[in-house]
Order: sequence, then structure tokens, then C-alpha cells
Amino acid sequence: MMVYCRKVVINKPECLSLKGPVLFAANHPNSFLDGIIMTTLMEEQLYSLARGDAFARKTVGNILRRMFLLPVYRTNEGKENLSQNYTTFEACQQVFATNGIVLIFSEGGSANEWHLRPLRKGTARLTTSTWEKGINLIIIPLGINYNAFRLFGKNVHINFGEPLNKQLIIEQETYGKQLLAFNEQLESQLRQLVYEVEPGNKAKLKSLFYVPLPMFKKIILAIPAFIGAILHLPLYISVKAVASLFSNDHYDSLVVALLMVEYPFYWLLIALLCTNFLGWIFALIIALSMPFCAWAYVQLKRQI
Repeated sequence: MMVYCRKVVINKPECLSLKGPVLFAANHPNSFLDGIIMTTLMEEQLYSLARGDAFARKTVGNILRRMFLLPVYRTNEGKENLSQNYTTFEACQQVFATNGIVLIFSEGGSANEWHLRPLRKGTARLTTSTWEKGINLIIIPLGINYNAFRLFGKNVHINFGEPLNKQLIIEQETYGKQLLAFNEQLESQLRQLVYEVEPGNKAKLKSLFYVPLPMFKKIILAIPAFIGAILHLPLYISVKAVASLFSNDHYDSLVVALLMVEYPFYWLLIALLCTNFLGWIFALIIALSMPFCAWAYVQLKRQI
């Protein structure tokens, strides 16, 4: 995370060490990168709900489940699949019953924008059905905010809200009104946690996210950053080319995921080449310094 995120600001760090049963109800601006970041930050194991069509192939689905991902289906993925959400709800409730933590994206889909979109009813349905089983589930709103969606090395703001008021929800006369009361509470908090920025408003983005770097630090990091840029350029160019072939809303997530998978092999390749041409001592120095040089470059590159 120190490389693919330049700076992570968390308004309530104590939430990272929470014990369950907890449901984090979040916005969803940056595809599966949102889940990667939260999984990395949390001290306890975090289960995340992910789009159901990714589980279409049995082998892939089994792998995703081993990565603590659970499928959730939307209407546009086929109405015939919606009934499978009950199985996912049951899986979530098993997690809650053992004091686990689940992350759900309450907008129902992902879009690269600084804007809270309308909330779906899935979060409310999961919560009320869990309460009906006697599990005292706590729901915490979560706002995830990025400085940019196509720049590697993010400035990320993680904003946790206050637990929703269960009593105000369950005292409603009908099930429909309970769902409405739930979403009203959740939306009210998320609007305070999710930044609203018009497209192209770089001045506001800078005021929210920019991290100033002291001149002495720029001088110290200049040479390692240059070396890091040169050493990692072939890998980064190839990863960007592959990620660009897919939907823009998944670009950031694909870049980070591909780098995570490919970097160990790239690091080994550079080490072997350096051993062959420079000797093992220089190869060892370069191999050990590569991650630091990558971090130095991320610190100096543009932020907005």
C-alpha cells in the first residue's frame, strides 16, 4: 500500500480495529480497488461483496470466495440470478454470527466520480434480515474518496461515520418504511463522508487532497525517484496498456491488481539481468532498493 497509495488519511483510525458483527456500508467510486484498500487497512479479516457476474465460472468463483469475496447480483445481470442473493445474505449472516465484518457497496455499482449516487435497498434488506435472526449487527457508513482515478499513487481519504440508529428503523410500522428509514439514515451520513466535486474542478481537488512536500525531502528523494522511474517504466507501460483495454471505471483497479501480480516476477527478472551484466553485489543492491525507489517516485509525481 505504501507504493500504490501516496497518502491515506483516516478520520477515525480506531474503526480499523473493530470487532464484529459489523457491516461497513460504503460508496463505490473505484471498482475493486475500494475493497483492496479496505482489506489492507483492516486489522480483522474483511469480507467484501462483489458483482455477481465475476463468479459466473465455477473455478473463478471458488477462487474469489477463497479471497473472502461474496457475490451480489443486480437486475442488469439477469433477474434469474437475483434469488442467489439470499444465499449470499445467509453467508454474510454466518460471518456476523462469528463476530465477523462485511463490506457492502450500497450504491449497487461503481463509477469513477466524486459524487454519491442513489442507494439501493440491498444493504437495508441484509441488515433487517440479520436483525430478525437475533444478531445485533452494527452498521457503519463509510466514505471512500480519491484524488484521481487514472493516476497511480493515490491520495485516499477514508471517512467513517457513526453507527446507524437501529431503534429508529425497527420502530417503523411496515417493512417498506423500515427500508426507507434505513436508507435515509445511511444517505444522510454518506453525504457528509463522500466528497462532491464537479468534473474538471482541479482547484477543489487540490484543496481536498494535495499533500505538500518539503523542499529538503524533494531533494533527498530526487535521485531515487529518477532511478525508480527508469527501472519500473517497462512494467508500468505494459500494465497501463492492458488496463486501458477495459472499462474506464476499472482502470485504476486493474493497474494495481496487475502490478501486485506481476511485480515479483518483474523484480526477479531485473535481479537476474543485473546479476548477469553487473555481478551479484550490484544486483543485490538494485533489487533491495527497487521498492524504495518506486515509493520515492510516487512521492514526487503529480497529485492532481
